[in-house]
Amino acid sequence: MKTSKKTPEQLIFPKGEKISGGTIANDHFTGTVWLQVLVQPDNTFNCPAFSVTFEQGARNNWHKHPGGQILLVTGGKGYYQEWGRKAQVILEGEVVKIHPDVKHWHGAAPDSWMSHIAISTNVQRGDAEWMEPVTDEEYRKLL
Repeated sequence: MKTSKKTPEQLIFPKGEKISGGTIANDHFTGTVWLQVLVQPDNTFNCPAFSVTFEQGARNNWHKHPGGQILLVTGGKGYYQEWGRKAQVILEGEVVKIHPDVKHWHGAAPDSWMSHIAISTNVQRGDAEWMEPVTDEEYRKLL
């Protein structure tokens, strides 16, 4: 298993603003998470992109995207899990394609930070639907 030797500060994109556990209130995350907008949502390109950096153990809630999502892991080690399936480890350099309307979550491993670029696809189909948090019990079962 390949692991990143980088720190979050050495990533190509800035960490951005704290959106959880920090300056911007957001109830879609557990733990501290930073967000940097890379491509603004608009009607020309129609695929907003964000660099998201999770501290150790941080994660987003269960959610789904009507148009799907693509994750490009840029550093660290994390997890991706679809509802009803086993979680998979995701590492720097990996790509995760998430089909439309698939309930899922993603975030950092308990012993590593993780950063990815999140690209929303087919956004004309609607906004992400945010659901319940991934509980500490669910998360601990991954270990």
